Amino acid sequence: MALVDALGNLVRFVLMPANRYDTVGVAPLIKGVEFGAMLADKAFDSNWIIDDMNARGAKIVISQRPQRLQPMAIDSEMYKWRHLIENYFQKLKEFKRIAMRSDKTDASYAAMICLCSAIINSR
Repeated sequence: MALVDALGNLVRFVLMPANRYDTVGVAPLIKGVEFGAMLADKAFDSNWIIDDMNARGAKIVISQRPQRLQPMAIDSEMYKWRHLIENYFQKLKEFKRIAMRSDKTDASYAAMICLCSAIINSR
């Protein structure tokens, strides 16, 4: 999971096992970070995340699951900016070692993500 700023630059990331829900990694990802809006996909449509964003005073722009009983109105123009996170992952996957997940340990994989992010930001 990754948190990017309004320009699509990596702010923070959390490595998670493949068999876990995405919402498990949200709390450590946003802890101590102030922001005005959260743009996310349906995987982040959770009541506790929405309540936390409301408590922070952040605008919520999350695509909602069809099962939500009371759908929220989202800013469709702002939701289009979500492509920045998708673009970041595409840039990161240009590095074969990241795309193939060839590192054996979490520490070396995290270090490679940091190194690749530095290269991406220097472009």
